[in-house]
Amino acid sequence: MNNKILKITTTAIFIIIFVVFYKALRDTNIYTPKKKSNNEIPLFSANLFYSNKQINSSELFKLDKFYLLNIWSSWCVPCRAEHSLLMDLTKNKKIKIIGLNYKDKKNNAENFLNELGNPYQEIIFDKEGINAIEWGAFGVPESFLINDGIVIKKYIGPLNKELVEEIRLLIK
Repeated sequence: MNNKILKITTTAIFIIIFVVFYKALRDTNIYTPKKKSNNEIPLFSANLFYSNKQINSSELFKLDKFYLLNIWSSWCVPCRAEHSLLMDLTKNKKIKIIGLNYKDKKNNAENFLNELGNPYQEIIFDKEGINAIEWGAFGVPESFLINDGIVIKKYIGPLNKELVEEIRLLIK
């Protein structure tokens, strides 16, 4: 009789533990972006890197202009590899390059820019990574080609010479 009660109790405990873990796995508290539809740029507020001034996306991305939003970090090796291409792209007056510094230490990011140059007209400081999530970024580096407030092309991973040439053709 005691053996039967022990088996039933043990089984009930395992079932309860299973139910608790199952519910915990299904209930996520991961931040999800507010806007996923269309290719419109997300609406957000962020602090600028150098001034700490808070700015809205509508102030940063004007209509009738091409922008390249580049998500980067000082600790990102592929970001270092693509940086010279971004520096070269700044010579093209038809496009403005906006940087989004992702989950970085400000001092490290400043050292990175001092060493390699600053291709960005403005830099958004995204210490927590929330703005990158709003853009639907998976990691660094990622770049978004924007025109009239619409993302017309997304580049996952580092830019290379062929992709930069594609960007040049798209902004003509």
